[in-house]
Amino acid sequence: MSFSLLLLQQQPSNSIYLFAPYALIAVVFYFLLFMPMQKQKKKQAQMLADLKAGDSVITNGGLMGTVTAVDGDTIVLRIKPDNLKLQFARSAVSSIVLPEGTK
Repeated sequence: MSFSLLLLQQQPSNSIYLFAPYALIAVVFYFLLFMPMQKQKKKQAQMLADLKAGDSVITNGGLMGTVTAVDGDTIVLRIKPDNLKLQFARSAVSSIVLPEGTK
C-alpha cells in the first residue's frame, strides 16, 4: 500500500483541530480590530460628555470655534473672526483643541 492511500483513509481524530484555526483567527480579529474601536468609541463619548463652555473644538465639518453654551444634545460655537454663533449637535464635535504648550 502506498503512503498517499494511508493518508486518505485516516480521519482526523478530533474535529476541534479543524475549527481551531478559525477560532484563532476570530480571536486575533477581536483583539486587533474590535477592541481598539471600542476604546476609541468610549474615549469619544467621554470627550463629548465632558464638553463645557470655553473649550476650543473642531467639528466634523472642519469648523473651529469656542463652545459658548452647552444645552443637552446641542452646543453653541463662536466662530472667529466675526464672532458668529452657530448651533451644532453635540455629536458634530470631532475633537477638542488643546491650548498650545499642553499635551
